[in-house]
Amino acid sequence: MTTGPRNLITDVPGLAVGNADEAGLKSGVTVLTAQAPFTAAVHVMGGAPGSVETDLLAPDKLVTQADALVLSGGSAFGLAAADGVRAGLRARGRGFAVGDQRVPIVPGAILFDLLNGGAKNWDENPYRALGAAALDAAGPDFALGSAGAGAGAMTGTLKGGLGSASLRAGPITVGALVAVNALGSATVATGPHFWAAPFEMDGEFGARGPCPAPPPPALPRLAAGPGQATTIAIVATDATLDQAQATRLAVAAHDGLARALVPAHSLLDGDLVFAAATGAQPLPDPLETPFQLGHAAAICLARAIARAVFHACPAPGDPKPCWQELHGG
Repeated sequence: MTTGPRNLITDVPGLAVGNADEAGLKSGVTVLTAQAPFTAAVHVMGGAPGSVETDLLAPDKLVTQADALVLSGGSAFGLAAADGVRAGLRARGRGFAVGDQRVPIVPGAILFDLLNGGAKNWDENPYRALGAAALDAAGPDFALGSAGAGAGAMTGTLKGGLGSASLRAGPITVGALVAVNALGSATVATGPHFWAAPFEMDGEFGARGPCPAPPPPALPRLAAGPGQATTIAIVATDATLDQAQATRLAVAAHDGLARALVPAHSLLDGDLVFAAATGAQPLPDPLETPFQLGHAAAICLARAIARAVFHACPAPGDPKPCWQELHGG
């Protein structure tokens, strides 16, 4: 397997990603959309999720495709970001046809970043406008680190952020997009070594390799600092998957989350993974290929999580240091 040319989720043909954030707010929104509706699914493993329209993505529901997926900061207030995306898509004539009306299908998920030092004393919820701006910014290239939904994200030890990665698995492309705001840590303590190091490709997050002397296993202590809880992600492929197969892709991708964040899937995290399949590539094998895609999605998500923390940059008032401040250069 090799990375795609950008090493971003937008290496999956037809996908576009946009970020919008505010420095003073220390928060933002990231939107994934496509040239046409795509098969979408979701799997939740965290104990404190926040989401909109995720029930619609179950395989037994009427609508099987989405027009966009939204990752947002802001806790429950961030759910308004999907409204801004929905309005922008409707203006473009996108959406599920109901008579002479179009209803864009825009599932979304949020992370908790209300206590990260940003100005949250707004009079009007800013996330609807941020969602609309992220949709307008959607394209093949986008910033990683302290951008979009990862603008003010934290982890248990370091500043979090927005990450992405891709893989080519034969004729099929797989990608991941993630906003890392976890109670757990992406690195061994505050050191330079990422838990995802065994899966690193081409030195994409520092080429430090695995920790040479990892600490012995121990029960974690709840030492949550201000601002972090929940990692929300999207894994995508150009393979032809039905909604049940896309759900299994999201389930498999959670393995990557658990490899890259220690601990993961806690009662206080809202860890959630969306899956998106554009259907441009037929499955060479109906059993072998989905198995391989699940493995690729887990690897992509682990790498994307490490890249999110690796690319984070400092800002005034941050409660946590950045990896680059401690280990860069």
